[in-house]
Amino acid sequence: MSVATDRQPPATWPEFWLGVARWVWRRARSAVRPDQPAWARPSLLVLAAVSAWSYAWRADRPQNIEIYYAAAARSMTSGMSNFFFGAFDPAGTITLDKLPGAFWLQAISVGLFGARNWALVLPQVIEGTLTVLVLYRAVRKLAGPAAGLAAAGILAISPATIALNRGNISDTLMILLVLLAVDSIVSAVSTGGWRPLLLAGVWVGLAFQAKMIEAWLVLPALAVCYLLAAPGAWPSRARRCGAMVLLAVAVSLSWMTLVTLWPASARPYIDGSTSNSAFQQVFVYNGFGRLDQATPDQLVNRTIRLGIAISPPPSWHRLLTGELGLDAGWLLAAAVIALVAGLVARRRAPRTDLGRAGLLLWGIWLLTLFAAFSAATTINTYYLAALAPPVAALLGTGLVLGWQRRDLAWAWLAMAAAVIATAVYAAWLLPASGTGLPGWLRPAMIVVAAVAICGLAGAVRLRPAAIPAVLGIAAAAAAALIVPAVASASVVTTGLGPFQTPFEPARETADITRFLSAGFDIRPALVTLEKANAYAPYLMATQTSVLAAPFIWASGREVLPIGGFTGTIPEPTRATLERLVSEGEVSTFLQSPTTTDPRLIWIDRHCLHVKARPGAKSALAIAVYFCVR
Repeated sequence: MSVATDRQPPATWPEFWLGVARWVWRRARSAVRPDQPAWARPSLLVLAAVSAWSYAWRADRPQNIEIYYAAAARSMTSGMSNFFFGAFDPAGTITLDKLPGAFWLQAISVGLFGARNWALVLPQVIEGTLTVLVLYRAVRKLAGPAAGLAAAGILAISPATIALNRGNISDTLMILLVLLAVDSIVSAVSTGGWRPLLLAGVWVGLAFQAKMIEAWLVLPALAVCYLLAAPGAWPSRARRCGAMVLLAVAVSLSWMTLVTLWPASARPYIDGSTSNSAFQQVFVYNGFGRLDQATPDQLVNRTIRLGIAISPPPSWHRLLTGELGLDAGWLLAAAVIALVAGLVARRRAPRTDLGRAGLLLWGIWLLTLFAAFSAATTINTYYLAALAPPVAALLGTGLVLGWQRRDLAWAWLAMAAAVIATAVYAAWLLPASGTGLPGWLRPAMIVVAAVAICGLAGAVRLRPAAIPAVLGIAAAAAAALIVPAVASASVVTTGLGPFQTPFEPARETADITRFLSAGFDIRPALVTLEKANAYAPYLMATQTSVLAAPFIWASGREVLPIGGFTGTIPEPTRATLERLVSEGEVSTFLQSPTTTDPRLIWIDRHCLHVKARPGAKSALAIAVYFCVR
């Protein structure tokens, strides 16, 4: 005899997660704004989730972590003074050689979750994911949800963006805050309100706290966009734009001004300056000095011979070749073509046309960054992630504009030119072999580009029919994006980070991995040091903060950095070192055996040089000294 029941059999795990996905999709659709299609929000959420995964997957590997910043984040958890001033060492003797804005978030994460690599990366994963969402919002306001989603997708597969967000570099926060400023200026242009305009200035000022002068490079684009397209008479627009710029400058300088007014004896010494000045650190050491002076990396190379790779010399084509091109050059030609074609299409639009204002906004931002990075003495590859948002926005806008103007032959010619330029450039730039480079990529790229050209030719003949136009635009997008998409996938699958580039030589990947991981492989030396200095307040002192960083991150104990990041800063003084030695505060010193620094010469003459064991090898020419009271 059977008994009827309404109970359902338990769901399997795949069915359970499928049910969860359906519930999320329904909730997302119900939350879509009336001015957006039903597919917009759910598609964006999926894209954001994939982006977060690509940023987080295996991102806590040692070679993805800048250990100098990691040490500072741990030191900043030692007290409110260290936190506010961005102290590099636990005793708060010297600051980072950067403004502390981005590292406040890393310090909070380390304080909550402990000194773990993933705690350092977590803020950047969150910031990078939010950047995708904010770019969608800004482009949607200018060119519609389809353009916004296309731009967000292109940003999400940008190799430079993915590599940057897989580490603990401050550029991630700067890019997010600058995009928030762009979003606010778009709102100000469309509504004419004061509030979003002033908010744009605040966002730029906060971005300055994260990456200093680089944040100001967006101001010309914001100003042109507002002055051109905002409602109201010219004098009114000029006054309002001036107020926005002044507010941006005021917020930018607020921390430096407060530090300058603070008694120097009650705060850490400002690294990067020879006069304990935050303004010198920002505007000379990290600013205009990068145009005609030796960079910090070059200086520290001279001090302790680290062997840090230096980027190619300044030139107009610097960003298009070598590792810089492999990181961010793939779509630059297509973005410029989209910009020119878009401006031609909008040439007869009224002054307040948002579409043209957006093109100018993205285009001026891109060209300003390109010029600045081309002129700087040396740059790191992860700087180029700042190019990704304007490139993505221009291409997303261009794809939608191509669809809107599908009845015109020149629109298809512009897309064909973008496909050909991108394919030819990629074929020239792709190396014969490299880390994560599949052998099928070059022939596949050529085939897809050929198919795209045929599809575009067919769309021209059949215009303005919708189906051929959709197929032609999809083929063009696939041809342009196949190489950067595979490059991004290689970054994730091979576990690369901010200091590496897709398809770089395998030997270079191994060398960088070994070099960057060396700072995490100090446990034997740390155990010996802690035994020898168990009762000393300081674990040791080192020439440069670079040598101190691994020990601070691993132990949380004070390691006195002599000379700051580059080893050339006059802090601590020789008198301070003599006092610390005489009082038994510090007894072990790590420094170069050949130096012209009077402080280190005194150590060499008055302390015992501890000889290395016979046969011991070291990547650095570093000597250990032991000082007895």
